Amino acid sequence: MNTRTTGADEETRVLVVEDDRGIAESLARGLRQAGYAVEDVRTGGAALAAATPDVVLLDLGLPDIDGVEVCRRLRARSDAAIIAVTARGEEADRVVALDQGADDYLVKPFGLAELLARIRAVLRRRRPAGPETVRHGPLELDLRTRQVSVDGRGVALTPKEFGILECLAADPGRVVSRRQILERAWDAHWYGPTKVLDVHVAALRRKLGAPGLIETVYGHGFRLGTVTAAGERP
Repeated sequence: MNTRTTGADEETRVLVVEDDRGIAESLARGLRQAGYAVEDVRTGGAALAAATPDVVLLDLGLPDIDGVEVCRRLRARSDAAIIAVTARGEEADRVVALDQGADDYLVKPFGLAELLARIRAVLRRRRPAGPETVRHGPLELDLRTRQVSVDGRGVALTPKEFGILECLAADPGRVVSRRQILERAWDAHWYGPTKVLDVHVAALRRKLGAPGLIETVYGHGFRLGTVTAAGERP
């Protein structure tokens, strides 16, 4: 059994800045279905005049003001999470947008599931959770103090090891891909080999000392297994 206690969050507000009405309406519809409060505008000027949201989905090809300039102005006045959403996929374009304050960069076309995952990721980085504890069998994580214990025994982890465990504990039992773990525990723009993850997972397993707690799902990734006290399966 796992429990997760968190402080209640207000409804997250998303500003969609997209000049293509069809794309804007499709994005807004999907985001509302996912539980977000959405405002959509067509121009950079309207984006700068809008109330400050929690997340901005910013098209870089706007008709009045270049999207990178809009990004720069938004960042200068607010700490909203900004995701550049654009057809521009060249590395130079990504670098410019990120240097001007974007938190992430998503190239069209993309799926709604990926967009929602990117939003969750930037919100985690921009708005760290308050006091929060995750419990799963003998495992307990305090996400505020970044302390971990197994059967009441404190376990000292490196930042990368904690990041891996936090990623798996976000939804115990769900398989998390290697790429998702690397993007969460390393960097959202990680381009290196995924084999580095195996070294850290092996060290994490040794430190936790609970056989079966971290399961490998071959060809897919890793997940937290169902383990009771003292490392015994129920």
